Amino acid sequence: MANPSMDRDPLAWLREQLEQAHPDLLREMMAAITQQLMAAEAQEACGAEYGERSADRVNSRNGFRLRDWDTRIGSIQLAVPKLRQGSYFPDWLLAPRRRAERAMVAVIAQAYLAKSLDPMVADFRNRPLDAGPYSYLWVDALTQRCRDGGRIVNVVTAIATAVNADGRREILGVDVFTAEDGAARTSFLRGLVARGLTGVKLVISDSHEGLKQAIAAVLPGAGWQRCRVHFVRNLLTKVPKSAQTLVATLVRSIFAQPDMAAVWSQHERIVEQLQSRFKEAATMLAEAGPEVLAFATFPKEHWRQIWSNNPQERLNKEVRRRTDVVGIFPDRAAVIRLVGGVLAEQHDEWVVAQHRYLSVESLAKVQMAERRGGDTGAGGSQLIRG
Repeated sequence: MANPSMDRDPLAWLREQLEQAHPDLLREMMAAITQQLMAAEAQEACGAEYGERSADRVNSRNGFRLRDWDTRIGSIQLAVPKLRQGSYFPDWLLAPRRRAERAMVAVIAQAYLAKSLDPMVADFRNRPLDAGPYSYLWVDALTQRCRDGGRIVNVVTAIATAVNADGRREILGVDVFTAEDGAARTSFLRGLVARGLTGVKLVISDSHEGLKQAIAAVLPGAGWQRCRVHFVRNLLTKVPKSAQTLVATLVRSIFAQPDMAAVWSQHERIVEQLQSRFKEAATMLAEAGPEVLAFATFPKEHWRQIWSNNPQERLNKEVRRRTDVVGIFPDRAAVIRLVGGVLAEQHDEWVVAQHRYLSVESLAKVQMAERRGGDTGAGGSQLIRG
């Protein structure tokens, strides 16, 4: 029970259909793209492509079963792959009351616009970073699946955002790497510096040894703030579940203090309180102090924005919303195309936003502190008085 659209490049098929202006174009595009996604999932379940001889194969296909898919643009007949062992069912698509067709329409539109998006995304990724100094830099990474050399592999999409001299957020860069290692992080940061990234005083991210090494090598003089949210989650794994609420409340009290001295004093008190009952957690909290409390050396009005990666997490959520419906990208260029387009759109919204993320006056304190020498607070970090 063959389906001719499954053996063709979806973008080429879309262009051909658009040129022919078929009256049922949208339904046919939905069917073709959906078949491609189901075929990719069936291939992953089998461990090899259809008809491929491979030592990695764990299953094989056994034809198709026809299934009607009711959407808001009409009923579409799909050829759902069958497996010789076990079963395959695209519940993300055909489960009752799911609105996957809404996401599919967006994917189709983005696929059709792909070639016209490439120059815009390239310009966005390679533009000069000339709105610095960029006092604060947030770095994070997402994982996507894509085809590479006939295999389906995980790739890492690195994203960097910052606050510019005007107090507005910018998305500085995005790139795709095979592995989230130190070399990839270093290359990513060097690319930002080559485009004009300057004045970074603090990098905020999740804990990653390769990133810390990259910061030291590429951004000398910049500090590192370990995301407090991720740290607390890790810390709570060191205590019994029954005590996690108590420990989380104690740790959060550290961040509720009015100034740097009080933050460090409370940190020491909480370490002492945990020592008797939760020694492993106390040790972890004590050792992480300089990393988790780096925010305290900066102006008080910035603390909430810089003590975690939450601002970046919200952006990541939007990227995932747009990429999860794709499932498996055809190649790395497709990842850059879609993620870059989403980020460029968000960047433009930030640029024209009426309200600044941080005030120009408070950012000036961060840059002036280094020139005047600053004081040294608890933990050995430079103190920038708010």
